[in-house]
Amino acid sequence: MRLTILGGGGFRVPLVYGALLGDRAEGRVTRVVLHDPDAGRLRAITRVLAEQADGVPDAPQVTATTDLDEALRGADFVFSALRVGGLEGRAHDERIALAEGVLGQETVGAGGIAYGLRTVPVAVDIARRVARLAPDAWVINFTNPAGLVTEAMSRHLGDRVIGICDSPVGLGRRIARVLGVRPEEAWIDYAGLNHLGWVRSVRVAGRDELPRLLADPALLGSFEEGRLFGADWLRSLGAIPNEYLHYYYFTREAVRSARRAERTRGAFLLDQQARFYAGAGDPGVPALELWNRTRAEREATYMAENRETAGAGDREEEDLSGGYEKVALALMRAIARDERTTLILNVRNRGALAPLDAEAVVEVPCRVDAGGAHPVPADPLPDHATGLVCAVKAAEREVLAAAGSGSRAAALKAFALHPLVDSVNVARRLVDGYTAVHPGLSYLT
Repeated sequence: MRLTILGGGGFRVPLVYGALLGDRAEGRVTRVVLHDPDAGRLRAITRVLAEQADGVPDAPQVTATTDLDEALRGADFVFSALRVGGLEGRAHDERIALAEGVLGQETVGAGGIAYGLRTVPVAVDIARRVARLAPDAWVINFTNPAGLVTEAMSRHLGDRVIGICDSPVGLGRRIARVLGVRPEEAWIDYAGLNHLGWVRSVRVAGRDELPRLLADPALLGSFEEGRLFGADWLRSLGAIPNEYLHYYYFTREAVRSARRAERTRGAFLLDQQARFYAGAGDPGVPALELWNRTRAEREATYMAENRETAGAGDREEEDLSGGYEKVALALMRAIARDERTTLILNVRNRGALAPLDAEAVVEVPCRVDAGGAHPVPADPLPDHATGLVCAVKAAEREVLAAAGSGSRAAALKAFALHPLVDSVNVARRLVDGYTAVHPGLSYLT
């Protein structure tokens, strides 16, 4: 089976390849094609993968190319893991938003909208190429903002594109751990949009264990979300939010912390990864060892400003091991081998979550088999959650409209409608600021 990874020079690609190396079952991936427009990044990551495969019998063959069409032809699965504009673009997104006093995080608020506006046209082009060159391929989208990009691609690929994220998986794993059960024993009732979802119940042997967790301050204080949001607020919600909802529930604190920081997350990663790629390009440097050190630092500092604001402390060691690559492998196995499983995924709604329409991409548990991912109908969200979900989806739809039409007015509307942008005048200045620094937004007129 052939897997093509778009964004194949990306830093997290070795996580995926490491998962593939551990898969010995029949029908496994035997060939990996890396595509990236940056040949230097491809060489660096190819070195890391070669060192990972050293001594592993029958390791999947790895090839690399800068030719997109060549990469897509013959693919059985396509992983889309792009970063349009690179980390420099992310740093611009953060800087311009924070200068206006709003969040610039890459998937949430103004930063997420800017990222989406320059990413959707590229993702749509890829979707059209896949439909033409590899019509039987399944596309697994990692590209952020994951729900928005998946919805854009679904308009050309239908249900053959599925978005994944490791946040709900990590949340479910942490809840199961503090409840003393194995994750596979628990049904995690999770619903919402990507980076905007809530766990409403945790069923173990038919019994909802979430009330027990919410009633126990010690248990709530023993995992990241409990410390991040606080026991009182979680009991008020009657649910456990995705960690990204900290940006919505504690907006002022998040903005203040980001503005006080020595540098933004994007600026930190830009410097860190520049050092990694420069080092990995040196034949005398052990590339895998360098990658492991860099990843450990990257994971330990993830959402550090939010944890500092909440006094949540350092991340647990168990949460430093990644996760999205495991979801991707489980998804591929379920489709390719009909190994039926349940995963929390980003898929077209198809009536699973009211009041969103059938084509809206939502993040919900799905039954997965050889026919793809089938969303499990979910109970309606409470009013406070429904309001947020509908408002954010409305902003996402304006991003899609702007990307499809080139309308600057639609882009402005996307910023102005988002709950984390508090003024139409701020939205106007954001559009001006982003179009001034991002060549990928030159299509907006």
